[in-house]
Amino acid sequence: MQPVNRPDPAPSRLRYRMQRLMLTPLFRVVLRVGLPMAAVLGAGGIYLADQERREAIITTIQDYRRSFEERPEFMVKLLAIDGASNSVSEDIRDILPLDFPVSSFDLDLDAMRATVTGLDAVQSASLRVRQGGVLQVDVTERVPVMVWRTQDGLELLDADGVLVGPLLARDKRPDLPLIAGAGADRNVAEALELVAAAGPLTTRLRGLVRVGERRWDVVLNRNQRILLPETDAVQALERVIAMHQAVDMLSRDLVTVDLRLSNRPTVRMTSVAVEELWRMKSLEFGEE
Repeated sequence: MQPVNRPDPAPSRLRYRMQRLMLTPLFRVVLRVGLPMAAVLGAGGIYLADQERREAIITTIQDYRRSFEERPEFMVKLLAIDGASNSVSEDIRDILPLDFPVSSFDLDLDAMRATVTGLDAVQSASLRVRQGGVLQVDVTERVPVMVWRTQDGLELLDADGVLVGPLLARDKRPDLPLIAGAGADRNVAEALELVAAAGPLTTRLRGLVRVGERRWDVVLNRNQRILLPETDAVQALERVIAMHQAVDMLSRDLVTVDLRLSNRPTVRMTSVAVEELWRMKSLEFGEE
């Protein structure tokens, strides 16, 4: 009987290794995802290698983006300012370089807010785009509480000593107290306390002068001054007012009331008062 030759059912070594490789998860991922991705990237790289094609794609993207950003619902047509006076509103409109209509995507609200708060008269500001294509600017202005006389003119200060803006003439704000001298703007809080303490002398008060950036002089009409110490200035002024209310001291012929030395207050009289005093003394001595 002749033997039958049957094929060996075992795979060849190469086929065996290929089957084992196909059973590897990483190889299957590379074969299923990596090769198509590499083919796409290769084709894309070949296509984008041409500069004219790249420029055409960029131009198309920019056109689509611009057409989207300039849709009517994204356009800002008006500027509304609330909380600001007329002069400040005009200043804000001048410093914001806006050419309406403008796309809201082209507005840098943070930079614009910094520009608005850069104005002396503006304490804080918030900007937003509201419905209807309106750029809303809400402003909190600084409130002037003092007039500061400097070598360059008059300036308005708020309670923190921050410049609010220039003042053209003193009679424009007669309701605000006047301060002068170097460093006066850094001591507005103390100046306000002195003005409040000088309430009984309000009709005679002309202002406060900062001397040597250390202390205050209270200036009254009739060329009178109250020289206050460096410390406890308010208490010293209150003592002077108490003496005035008791003996009508400041209605006399005095030039200065010096309280710089708390344990030795002194007064200086006018030349006319001194002459009259000496005349009376001479008469008294003559009688003796």
